[in-house]
Amino acid sequence: MGIKPIKPGSICFQDLRMTLQELEGQFISVRLSESCEIIQGRIFRVDEGKLILVGVFGTRIIPICSISSIDYGPFAYATNFSDNTVTVINTATNTVFDLIPVETSPFFLAITPDGSRAYVTHFSDIISVISTVTNTVLTTISLSDDGSLNSNGIAISPDGLRAYTANLNGTVSVINTATNTLLTTISLGSDGVGAFGIAVTPDGSRVYTANFLGTVSVIDTATNTLLTTISLTPLDFGPLDIAITPDGSLAYTTNFSDNSVSVINTDTNTVLTTISLFSDGIGPDRVAITPDGSRVYTTNDLNSTVSVISTVTNTVLTTIFLGEKVFPEGIAITPDGSRAYITSGEKGLIVINTATNTVIGSPIDLGNMFGPTAIAITPFTL
Repeated sequence: MGIKPIKPGSICFQDLRMTLQELEGQFISVRLSESCEIIQGRIFRVDEGKLILVGVFGTRIIPICSISSIDYGPFAYATNFSDNTVTVINTATNTVFDLIPVETSPFFLAITPDGSRAYVTHFSDIISVISTVTNTVLTTISLSDDGSLNSNGIAISPDGLRAYTANLNGTVSVINTATNTLLTTISLGSDGVGAFGIAVTPDGSRVYTANFLGTVSVIDTATNTLLTTISLTPLDFGPLDIAITPDGSLAYTTNFSDNSVSVINTDTNTVLTTISLFSDGIGPDRVAITPDGSRVYTTNDLNSTVSVISTVTNTVLTTIFLGEKVFPEGIAITPDGSRAYITSGEKGLIVINTATNTVIGSPIDLGNMFGPTAIAITPFTL
């Protein structure tokens, strides 16, 4: 990830052209050598000496020899709940790249596996669909007619064909991402009321929701029906979020009221163990797992910390203090696993080095400091 400068005097369309070809289909920005103009968009095609870029300006053909540097992210998208915007952050430079106006109260979001779109819930019955090529809203999707859903977490299937929202009224909405229409609504029953966090298994066969009243619901995606409900003991744990390991074997829930994390065996759909975060992790909110599956990171809202858990031993490795009155919420980890990005309604965006488990620099000002709640990062394969 990052910025690739072009050395003066180099044969510009050899190593640069190869890099651009590897990035084909991804969102980048390029700086032109003569004018210092910066152009952003998604790579449509790389010809012998030309880059064809599609963005807000339409289609532009750029001579490769005119490019002084390319910036290929990946890019993070953060929802600003009170400001009705989504901020785009370039993780290569940790700077704000764009600010996208959206519907009222954007809450959670998820990005498609190909990185082309972001789906945003609004703690209502509306989903906004953002094009990451143009950083504009493509369309909005209505999930019901009566405003009763209050959608929270959202997750997208590994094949990118379905989006699933966890709804506070105890349902899950299933969206066809090809047509951006509602396919069906799945009832979780009375035990699923308070559905908040949601995750899809890596093979796409099941969806898990964390329900604040103390349960986890398991959905069969082939039939879009409820398979089973897992009870956490005691029921007042208050699970808020859930994440699944890359191998699909374990699911981890943050239990806000119990200052703990539950570990679920997804083969048997039973609770393996409950990890206490002790007094260092008060009010665990969101959860993310490193791409190699070795560690779990939880944001602890009430004492401004992040807990780091080993998935091998299911014990707390360390607790990271983020600073006074940070109140961390959302968390996402870069595709290479090197950094964790954390939203704070008070501070903006905080970055953690996952190798040292320390905070990097000062918080990033998101441009409008109005309650950033969730964050997602585009995939990156170069």
